[in-house]
Amino acid sequence: MADVREPATPVQGDSAPAAAGESGDAVGGRPWLRFYPRGVRARLEYPDMPLHGLLEQAAQQRPGHEAIIFFNRRLTYAQLDEAAGRFARALADLGVRPGDRVAVMLPNCPQFVIAYYGALKAGAIVVNHSPLYTARELEFQLNDSGCETIVALDMAYRTVREVRGRTPLRRVILTRIHEYMPPLLRWLYPLKAKRDGTWTEVPAGDDVLWFQDLLARAGGPAPGLRVDPDEVALLQYTGGTTGRSKGAMLTHRNLLANALQAAEWLLQGRMEDGPRHRILGVIPFFHVYGMTTVMNLGIAIQGTMILLPRFTVEDVLKAVNRYKPTMFPGVPTMYVAVLNHPDLKRYDFSSIESCVSGAAPLPLEVQQRFERLTGGSLVEGYGLTEASPVTHVNPTGEGKRNGTIGVPLPDTDARIVDIETGTKVLGPGEVGELCVRGPQVMKGYWNRPEENQRALRDGWLYTGDIATMDEDGFFRIVDRKKEMIITGGYNVYPREVEEVLYEHPKVLEAAVVGVPDEYRGEMVKAFVVLKPGETATEEEIIAYCRERLAKYKAPRAVEFRSELPKSLVGKVLRRVLVEEERKRRQGGSSAGGGTGGS
Repeated sequence: MADVREPATPVQGDSAPAAAGESGDAVGGRPWLRFYPRGVRARLEYPDMPLHGLLEQAAQQRPGHEAIIFFNRRLTYAQLDEAAGRFARALADLGVRPGDRVAVMLPNCPQFVIAYYGALKAGAIVVNHSPLYTARELEFQLNDSGCETIVALDMAYRTVREVRGRTPLRRVILTRIHEYMPPLLRWLYPLKAKRDGTWTEVPAGDDVLWFQDLLARAGGPAPGLRVDPDEVALLQYTGGTTGRSKGAMLTHRNLLANALQAAEWLLQGRMEDGPRHRILGVIPFFHVYGMTTVMNLGIAIQGTMILLPRFTVEDVLKAVNRYKPTMFPGVPTMYVAVLNHPDLKRYDFSSIESCVSGAAPLPLEVQQRFERLTGGSLVEGYGLTEASPVTHVNPTGEGKRNGTIGVPLPDTDARIVDIETGTKVLGPGEVGELCVRGPQVMKGYWNRPEENQRALRDGWLYTGDIATMDEDGFFRIVDRKKEMIITGGYNVYPREVEEVLYEHPKVLEAAVVGVPDEYRGEMVKAFVVLKPGETATEEEIIAYCRERLAKYKAPRAVEFRSELPKSLVGKVLRRVLVEEERKRRQGGSSAGGGTGGS
């Protein structure tokens, strides 16, 4: 494969670490460089082009190579790039202009990749949304981003329809999941969906457009715009200490750099090996982790993506057995489910060479069992939305250090600073806030200047995570300053769930924390104080939340209390609840919440 790093754009300023052995960095300020895998360079050069230039390059260099496998339907790079170009033209014909925001609300399927890269070719900014969002969640993000166009799965149409009149939406483009399946499945799927009650009918008279119709009617190829790599490519919504959702502005340069950083690490500098790799794409692309480590990475190395629209352990087992992926990015929950499947021995996992686990701590037992199963390497990494997202990864093979998030990627610096002021750099072993800088760090938050001042200081991104660095430059996450809950790889912000609980007519006070869960890593637990004279059950509270939140955000346990622990100024102390829960579990008591409260 031709070297995608020319023409070169060096990392600006002093944010990039020098190559190993330069200026004493390997033994001084950047000790981790000594532990880079053989072949991995400390500094890279990045092509001065927008993100979709990687797709165009792949289509030129390997037009007939398989880019996507979806239920055995195969799309080549030439076909994928041509479809993305036609979608870009369709958007332009509809009136979408450079800088406009285009919402994408799809699971992993060819339509996601086409819509994503097509919107970028049209000069638009992509805004990712989970198809699991409730109306409440979607409405806020559409209004905050100012999206006038959305590409959604038909199953999400009821939600889109509900919020359309309360948002800037002018254009609704729908697609059905079976449109890119092989002929037989494309014929059978509607029959099954109608029998199962999952088929969505669009009411007559509704103003909607259909994805395939737009591609068929597109009046030519992509508009041929010149897109500045420093322009925003993606608004990826995240949360913070208050639970208020924020759009991280990730530029074309941010996303391209992170894809090539990941490629350098996983291929250990052998970019010519890229096309032979097949990446299992079950991590959702609407999540920044899946978007980078499968979609953007797959296209950057000109490999093949094996797409699954949702995670079921049976689908993963069959896909691995049939399509022989070499990479399987995932979250611990997925690896646990695979390892505990009763028929695991019937499936061949020997093709898998490397897996990077993210989004939640990786238990050592899971790591070791999975490596014995595959013969490959499963390592833990770290990232956050504001960094596109990957900043740290463990070396593969003997170089990894279990229990750590590894070392910074090429061109990435990291340090620990004091929690109180964020101005004092701490030494090895000292606990403080993790800060990072590099070409993958966001431009800022969308319309949040006050948040930018807190998160971005002197070129450093303050992650809000509490960590330590050892003498060799390996980092370990200790706690979360943000109090964020990670359940099954999904981020849940306590304040968002608490706001829903406070809307319940019987609830006086509420607090939400994450408690340990063997399967999900953490689960959401709510502590509730009812209004005087009221009674409620755990099931009632959970059902109320599930109507207003995505399923993974809703509490799985509710404990009724007469009061909640508070500080002297009346702030609920979540950390006290977490500590009480820890002691209770150590004592063998149930973590559940009981059947009712008053």
